[in-house]
Amino acid sequence: MHAQTDLRTDWTRAEAEQIYCQPFNDLMFQAHSLHRRYFDPNAVQLSKLSNIKSGGCPEDCGYCSQSARNGSALPASKLVEVEKVLAEARKAKAGGATRFCMGGAWRSPKDRDMATLEAMVQGVKMLGLETCMTLGMLDDFQTRRLKAAGLDYYNHNIDTSERYYPQVITTRTFADRLATLARVRDAGIKVCAGGIVGMGEMQMDRIDMLLTLATLPAHPDSVPVNMLIPMPDTPLADAPPLDPLEFVRTIALARVLMPKSHVRLSAGRSAMSAELQAMCFFAGANSMFVGDKLLTADNPDESSDADLFRRLGIRAMEFGAEAAE
Repeated sequence: MHAQTDLRTDWTRAEAEQIYCQPFNDLMFQAHSLHRRYFDPNAVQLSKLSNIKSGGCPEDCGYCSQSARNGSALPASKLVEVEKVLAEARKAKAGGATRFCMGGAWRSPKDRDMATLEAMVQGVKMLGLETCMTLGMLDDFQTRRLKAAGLDYYNHNIDTSERYYPQVITTRTFADRLATLARVRDAGIKVCAGGIVGMGEMQMDRIDMLLTLATLPAHPDSVPVNMLIPMPDTPLADAPPLDPLEFVRTIALARVLMPKSHVRLSAGRSAMSAELQAMCFFAGANSMFVGDKLLTADNPDESSDADLFRRLGIRAMEFGAEAAE
């Protein structure tokens, strides 16, 4: 048995700040020690993200090219046909992915689309993949339907700290985000929730974002940490780049605060060096997206990832691998 103090939901800001701001080598040692305690340090869970409905979203998220409010030229599309999604899922599985994530650009899904979404979940599960969806806010009825269809994970990022949140999004509140997470968790669907860094936030905002997740009634099963990809025609198109070591610190803090969660090195990898990604894996990242697209943004291609894994001695995590007890 591991020390009960490893798994806490009562972290304080002072504790989180002390962890984040300690000397870099000490932080890396602490994070990697916890990571090695609960996970195979040389295995990374592979997920594939599929865009099932793009553009035309009524939200004003400052980072998003799919917002109808941001001046983006990306047209709204209809919901993708089920068989097309399943074909992509088969390809993802053949490429080593164990989880297939489906994203729709909605404020919340329409009830008329629920039967199609349920068919997608059921079809992907039949292929032997874990299922994940990110569709915006859900009501109780929609959440129950997705649970009944067999949905494994629901992604709903909180994006940033509660303090900085209104600088990024005004059409949906921080409380709305937490309410959806509570609804998903209470329905028995595994929670996937993280955020985006490099949006002009302060160091304390990065700490507070992770502190919010680490003090939920239960830690999210999956915590994606995204580096902003500045998209043309969005309010954050000219955001200054984040110091790479600050990004590594954010990954490490996520691992320390939530030691049994899968921490996903998510958007932004296409601009990261092999050395930066290696530090992130050492700091506790053990999940990532594969495939050359993340919704509308670029992602490293399969050959680049295969070469990186070969150089680092990393392998794909097997299906259904959980943190050690």
